[in-house]
Amino acid sequence: MSTEPEADPAQGRWIMLQLMRLGGALLTLGGLVIIGGAIAGPPVLGYGLVAFGLFEFFVMPIMMAKRWKTPDE
Repeated sequence: MSTEPEADPAQGRWIMLQLMRLGGALLTLGGLVIIGGAIAGPPVLGYGLVAFGLFEFFVMPIMMAKRWKTPDE
């Protein structure tokens, strides 16, 4: 018999959503730094990073939450 409680899948999913948002924010920040000229790089790369970062920050967590949602009966 194990006295260890079972892991709650909701906690792991919440952590994944927060990591997705953090990654999106960091990608957006990196793109803005490239666009601003603080780091050498083509501006198109900066715009691409901003676009993908915003998509990852706003859209991906919603898509993941819908996929994990318990189906209605």
